[in-house]
Parts: sequence; structure tokens; C-alpha cells
Amino acid sequence: MHIGYARVSTQDQNTDLQLDALKQAGCEQVFHEKKTGSTLQRTELDACLRALRKGDTLIVWRLDRLGRSLKDLVEIVNGLEEREIGFKSLTESIDTTSAGGRLVFHLFGALAEFERNLISDRTKAGLAAARARGRKGGRKPKMTAADIKKAAAMLKDPSITKTEVAKHFGVSRVTLNASLTREGYPANPAQL
Repeated sequence: MHIGYARVSTQDQNTDLQLDALKQAGCEQVFHEKKTGSTLQRTELDACLRALRKGDTLIVWRLDRLGRSLKDLVEIVNGLEEREIGFKSLTESIDTTSAGGRLVFHLFGALAEFERNLISDRTKAGLAAARARGRKGGRKPKMTAADIKKAAAMLKDPSITKTEVAKHFGVSRVTLNASLTREGYPANPAQL
């Protein structure tokens, strides 16, 4: 059985072009939805994947209609392949029911993995270079060393609570405690 899936990203777009192409390709059932590709929950795609059985073929108009990214696309098609379900993309002329189509798709998968590795390597190199220049990663601390020194001085007064000090500096008590600890002050005001 040929089952189609069509998707457009916004409500003002329509799936007519895709639906016509899928019907012309022989799809007996077509699932379609209007959701952006970045949306994690695509209910019609989930229903489509559940409807597919061994020996069926999933057909899409274009590759980008199915997956949010190349990695996502490869995972979906690999899942289909494990279930012995074929995949066709009409625009790119990819057909995993043929040996040539499987080869092309595996090349896509290899390129996606290569791209992920390159991004990871560049990120690691960038972090190492930043560390070599004395920069630390992560978010800038909410409290400066001078703020922490003032907070510690304020906390020496037993009539001032940690909540009041935290509010004065515009931070939470947790942030205040972490900041005090980072600068070597005890988190317990009685020990100041």
C-alpha cells in the first residue's frame, strides 16, 4: 500500500500541490497537517507512521516535508527500513525500495553524521581556544565579587535576612548562596 504524508508550515499555506502529487503517485491514503517542521509533536505524522505496515511505502512530495533536519529524516527512514517499509520522495527521486535509492539515502545518512562530527569538532576547538585565552564557558555570574563582598557584610548584621539581601541584589537565595560559596564565604550567615 502506498501511503502519503504532506505538510505545510503555516496556516495560510495549503497542501493542494503536495496532495495532488501524492495522489498521482498512487497513494491510497494521505495524512496531512499544517505545522512547522520544528514542532516536536506532529500528530498526523505519528498517525501516518503507525498506519504503515510491512511492505508498504511512505511517499512524500519533498524530503523537507518529512524531517525537521537531516538527522531527523535519516532516523525516520531508518526506522521505516527496520520495519521493512519503503520510502519515496517525489521531488528528489529517492526510492529506498530500489538498491540505488537505498545507496543515495545511506549517503545522506553518512553526510549527516559527518556534519554532526564537524560541528562537534569545531565546538570543542572553539572552547579550547577560549580557555587558552583565559575565558571560561557558561553564563556570566549574576553577582560581581564586589557585590558578594557587600552581601557578606550585610549578612553580618543579624537583623538582615538572606531573603532581604538576595532581593537587594536582584537574585534568588540560591544564587546568593552559590555566589558566597564561589568567593569563599560561608553560606551560613552565623559563620561570617
